[in-house]
Parts: sequence; structure tokens; C-alpha cells
Amino acid sequence: MDQQDVIQSAEQYVRQELGSDSSGHDWWHIDRVRRLALELAEREQANAFICELAALLHDIADVKLNESKQAGLDKVHLWLTAHVTERDILDEVMEIIGTMSYNGGGNPPMGTLEGRVVQDADRLDAIGAIGIARTFAYGGSRGRMMYDPESSSGNATIDHFYDKLLRLKDLMNTAYGKELAQSRHEFMEAFLIQFYLEWDFGGCEE
Repeated sequence: MDQQDVIQSAEQYVRQELGSDSSGHDWWHIDRVRRLALELAEREQANAFICELAALLHDIADVKLNESKQAGLDKVHLWLTAHVTERDILDEVMEIIGTMSYNGGGNPPMGTLEGRVVQDADRLDAIGAIGIARTFAYGGSRGRMMYDPESSSGNATIDHFYDKLLRLKDLMNTAYGKELAQSRHEFMEAFLIQFYLEWDFGGCEE
């Protein structure tokens, strides 16, 4: 098995599957997560091939983009079976992809260093400036309002910051992931302050 050939095939597959996505799970999200995962893998001395392959394929299985979580996992498994000959690598990539999602913050810790690296990379792309943009892109794709001050339903896009995004900083696995998350977290906090200021006062300051 030529690892570079597998990576190139995975790139082509993901571009084909997610290239036109408008919910924040497009190819460029995948590419950013891949690059973050490789940087973290180098610093943590993790297996770069497993990290890169899992990062490339992780959203193919995302339940938000499939009929069910199992349907997404089956899709990834089918692709891996056709391209990866080493069973231990296939199994580890499947384990990472199957357990890395946020799931309300209730999932157990990732079982491998590579899993922790890929999870951090994906979570880093969910926060900061890019994370803010992706959050509103996803909300728009699902017909959600940006914010509704008269409703407590929690269905507006702004509620997602409190349900998930502001919690991610404290859930990072790696030292460098935590370092990167801090500044992105602070950016989101500043954004929310400005958002409410403009919403209530049109940006006018005394």
C-alpha cells in the first residue's frame, strides 16, 4: 500500500463528495483540518498518515450529512476497504471517525494519540473567526434565524455558541491545541460582545 497514493485518492474522493457543500463542511474545511492535524501530529509525534487520512475522511461520516451515523460510517468503511490493505490502519481510522464527534460533550476521551490529534484539529476549525463563519453558514443552510431575543427555544444560530463552541477550549486534548484554542476562544467572546452591542444599540457607543 502506497500511503501517498491513498492520501491522493482520499483527497479526490472528499472533493467529489463535499466540494459543493454550503453548510461549512466543504473541502476547504477538510483541508484546514488536515493541515492542523499534520501540525499537531508533528508536535505530538503521532502517526502522520493515520492523522491525515482520518482528517480527510471524517466528515464523510458526519451524521448531519447522511441519513444516519451508521450510514456515514458504512460509506467510510467501504472506501477504506477498497484503498487500505492494512487492517490495523483501517480499524484505527474507523475508530477515530466513529468516536471524535462532540455529541453534546458526553463522549469518552479518544483512545489513541492520533484520535486526540484529529479531534483537536476538527474542534479548532469550529472556533475562532472560521468557526463563527461556519456556524452561521450551517445555520443558514438549515433555515435557522441568527438570533431571536424573544425566544428561549435555543434554535437560533447564536445559541450554538453556548451549546458547544464556547465549551471546546476546555475540551482540547493536546498542549498545542489548547494554546491555539485560547486565542480563538477569546475572539469568539469578543465577537459575541460586539454582536449584542450592535443588535441592541446599532453599534452606537456612548
